[in-house]
Amino acid sequence: DKFPKAVIQEAEEVSTFSNSDIANRVDLRTKNIYTIDGDDAKDLDDAICVEKISQDEYKLSVHIADVSNYVIENSSIDKEAIKRGTSIYTPGRVIPMLPRTLSNGICSLTEGETRLALSVDMIINSKAEVTFSTIYKSVIKSKKQMTYDKVEQVLDGTTPPDYEKYVQDILLMQELADILRTKREKSGSINFDIPETKFVLDEHGEPIELGPYKIGKSNNIIEEFMLVTNKVVAKTFKELDAPFIYRIHEKPDLEKLRDLNETLKNMGSSIKGINKIHPKALATVLEDFKQDDKKYMIVSKLLLRSLKLAKYSNVCLGHFGLNFKDYCHFTSPIRRYPDLFIHRVISKYLENGYVLDTKEYSKLKGKAAKLSLTCSDCEKTATEVERDFDDLFMAKYMSHHLGDEYEGVISSITAFGMYVKLDNTVEGLVTLANLIDDYYIYNEKNMMLIGERTNKKYEIGQKVRVKVVRSSVELRQIDFVLVEE
Repeated sequence: DKFPKAVIQEAEEVSTFSNSDIANRVDLRTKNIYTIDGDDAKDLDDAICVEKISQDEYKLSVHIADVSNYVIENSSIDKEAIKRGTSIYTPGRVIPMLPRTLSNGICSLTEGETRLALSVDMIINSKAEVTFSTIYKSVIKSKKQMTYDKVEQVLDGTTPPDYEKYVQDILLMQELADILRTKREKSGSINFDIPETKFVLDEHGEPIELGPYKIGKSNNIIEEFMLVTNKVVAKTFKELDAPFIYRIHEKPDLEKLRDLNETLKNMGSSIKGINKIHPKALATVLEDFKQDDKKYMIVSKLLLRSLKLAKYSNVCLGHFGLNFKDYCHFTSPIRRYPDLFIHRVISKYLENGYVLDTKEYSKLKGKAAKLSLTCSDCEKTATEVERDFDDLFMAKYMSHHLGDEYEGVISSITAFGMYVKLDNTVEGLVTLANLIDDYYIYNEKNMMLIGERTNKKYEIGQKVRVKVVRSSVELRQIDFVLVEE
């Protein structure tokens, strides 16, 4: 989590704001522009403004930190950012892609501070159709650094005193976000509402509490606005045949879907049209389990495992899970390098009247292809690190709960035992060796454990009661035994 001295020095040199930076930018500092993030967020890279311009039309403006103004191509900061590829978020801390003087400083869209942005204006009608869009350089000043929790209170009708003058703007945000989400879900876009784990740490950085991170209506507002912005930007620059990095998600393998279907049949559902799969068929499966939170979470994870990983590509191949023909990552240049790269491309197009010379075009084309691969690799590494840290902190937490009993759901069955997921998001293993009432055979086709003598069955989605018998911090592994009712 340390940066080379040359990178830190360079960051300090460029992390100052001057009035010359405002030249040739649209000045939006009087607009009602807000950020909405978690309570402890410091790298604020997106801000929004919503206006109702007619009975059936909204103007959504999304302002993204213009990081490319400070991180110059081939600079020490840029080379280090390429190596990292993305910021890494672990319990209690962030390992940033950019030095904190940039990520938490001059690039962050801090409340009341003049900041440079790359802005996208969209006119969206009541059918969720984007009828007009434009991209431009701007200078903004966030009116309020809102938090998800406080915005959620406004939407629930219990407005905090310091949010009273923002109520109408927040309600308008929700109104437009609901329109966008309804259209997206009808088109078959899959919503994997799998809660991440929220850790509460003590002053020594040790976990003292954990549970699912609750996603509310306030989170959905930002999600929908960022999705439509990324979609619009990708479509715009695909039509220009620009050198670009897209976010793609290819169709799943047929064999994996067939295996998944066998498991789903045992749970009372199935995938329709499996030979010519459409994301709506998978979204429908999730709907079948909407009334049972525990089974819904398990099925969501099973579906995710059957799909291919999303990745970066210099070719726009569409996003299966979202059911988008065009998609990219544009909205988080402080923490993702692909976003920073396409910001740089967009800036070049804006500065040159949307015409690049052949040499520049060819150079950027080659970079897009190379960076798509390296950024996808960096993302995989970051994901593994984040998962390992979660497992580590879960093991630390559960080591203080040996002998405690919990209700859980069987989340996976293997040849060596079954994994059980608790309400607090912790997952532990019940080994075959600890199933002592019978000799259990692993039925791979139906993903079941079946007792040879009693014919007793354990299957995915089944509710069980377990006791914690071991929690190894070194192995990041938690072991349970079943408790008879």
